[in-house]
Amino acid sequence: MSEERYQFPIPHGWYGIGFSAELAIGEVRPLKYFGQDIVLYRGEDGIAHVSEAHCPHLGAHVGHGGEVVGNNIRCPFHHWQFDGEGKADHIPYAKNIPPRAQKKGCLFQYPVVEANRVIWVWYHPERIAPLFPVVKHPEFEEHDDEWTEFQSFTWEIPTTVQETAENAADLAHFLYVHNSAEMPEGEVVYDGPQRAARFDMRTPAMNEDGTMSEVDFIDSVLETANNGPGQTWQTFSGIFYTMMIGLITPIDGQNMSMTFAFTHRKGQTEEQEIMANGMRDQITSGVEEDIPIWRHKIYQEKPILCDGDGPIAQYRKWFKRFYDESPDNHS
Repeated sequence: MSEERYQFPIPHGWYGIGFSAELAIGEVRPLKYFGQDIVLYRGEDGIAHVSEAHCPHLGAHVGHGGEVVGNNIRCPFHHWQFDGEGKADHIPYAKNIPPRAQKKGCLFQYPVVEANRVIWVWYHPERIAPLFPVVKHPEFEEHDDEWTEFQSFTWEIPTTVQETAENAADLAHFLYVHNSAEMPEGEVVYDGPQRAARFDMRTPAMNEDGTMSEVDFIDSVLETANNGPGQTWQTFSGIFYTMMIGLITPIDGQNMSMTFAFTHRKGQTEEQEIMANGMRDQITSGVEEDIPIWRHKIYQEKPILCDGDGPIAQYRKWFKRFYDESPDNHS
């Protein structure tokens, strides 16, 4: 048997596992992320839950044949019901519920937050409570009706979250993998679990006939950020307005799911929509260009770096915090 390519543990953080609009009330969905079987379901009160998959009674998978009853998830094997805290709420043939089954987390429930049209689940290998919150974007939380529905693209890639995110720090690869005219320039700021970069630029203004001006320019801004390993986003404002939400989620220690969801501000001109769609296509084609590298590369723990490579060492130092299991190091 060949040795696994990557020896990283799965980093802790918030991870997107679906879109809120796609999970109906009463729906039960078996999933596999973090190298584990999990179950996503929505109670009749509209609240989404994520539980471990296997019933603590005799091990049935509650995602295969299980049903939502009220706000409980019911195991298909003996119809034990568990509430949103994971406590056994009802056993139809028992006179008394065993004390251990009445405890919170008897069927482990992952912390869940719905924000930005996404269902986010907190993963930590030691099941430690969330160490930082989900970032909520005002575009969705306060002005959702001003933005178009998501258009999403998903890839399953045989690599790890750390490897894919390192591309943002690997400035030289933009020249040779993506055929960029020059390396991107912008200041990267690290603040606890967050990483952000801002790129200010001058872009041609749009003429009344929809053509691009050769003499007039406007200020435009590209902002890209991470909140932990799994929550990412990019916004472009200026000559047009668009936003991308990234769901970067480990399937297991060797494979991950990457979903990019794009939305545009409503009310833009046809020309602005064309440019926004052009940026979308450029970003998605960039992923397609990166995948062959990710598919076959290995992680060099002690790489030989040169002065033009970009802040790779700084990035790796920041990312290491998501393998640290101590809550004291995340204050």
